[in-house]
Amino acid sequence: MSKLCTACSTSYEDDPGISHCKICEDERQFVPVKGQQWLEFSALGATHQNKWQQHLKGLFSLQTVPSFAINQRAFLLQSAQGNILWDCIANLDDATESLIHALGGIDAIAISHPHYYSTMQDWAAAFNAPIYLHEDDREWIMRQSSHIHLWQGDELDLLPDVTILRLGGHFKGGCVLHWSQHDGVLLSGDVVQVTPGANSVSFMWSYPNMLPLSAATVNTLIHRLDKVTFSQIYGAFAGREMTQQAQSIVRQAAERYIRCLQ
Repeated sequence: MSKLCTACSTSYEDDPGISHCKICEDERQFVPVKGQQWLEFSALGATHQNKWQQHLKGLFSLQTVPSFAINQRAFLLQSAQGNILWDCIANLDDATESLIHALGGIDAIAISHPHYYSTMQDWAAAFNAPIYLHEDDREWIMRQSSHIHLWQGDELDLLPDVTILRLGGHFKGGCVLHWSQHDGVLLSGDVVQVTPGANSVSFMWSYPNMLPLSAATVNTLIHRLDKVTFSQIYGAFAGREMTQQAQSIVRQAAERYIRCLQ
């Protein structure tokens, strides 16, 4: 049994001694004004369900409705070599399990940063899939699982055409996923945050508390991203995607961000 922080959806052991969410108490997140609240994992499906959207051949997003916690979406990337779940949402209901099994299951789970770890342990157990997290964010794993694999360095090849890139920034181990199909696709979480107009991006150390990253950090992040090419970018939230010229837009946005800090 596990319980969820209702503010960020992080999963904890259902232990009466656990009364604080380390993720929310960190300066990058927040504890709601009404205080810390918890929900049993098994209770979420009674009031919520997941909606699906197909964006490209082999790329689906899923998001919980009504909104829950941070309200990010996850992605299922489907390929001949295997399927990858990118980022995670809390709700794993019977319909979602059935749909994913029909699409070939999950061969690996990869997550951009700790705000989206959510119920990754339950997803991994349901699909017998390894979870790839960056070693630099080890301290933010709130519930252990034998499925968790920590990796080091700046790149990890998951499939012949899929690579995780550590960019840092929002978290030291903050990552994006690069898929070389469709002229290059970047799944960015909010390590690279697609803005509400879906025509630019930004970078922050804390989004809810509006704390920026330094110019030097953003410069390093962009140089790491220069290792790959991409024409499309899909962010953490519904409607936050750019389907053409994404790489040049990201570069221009980074240059503007750095100018603003100077």
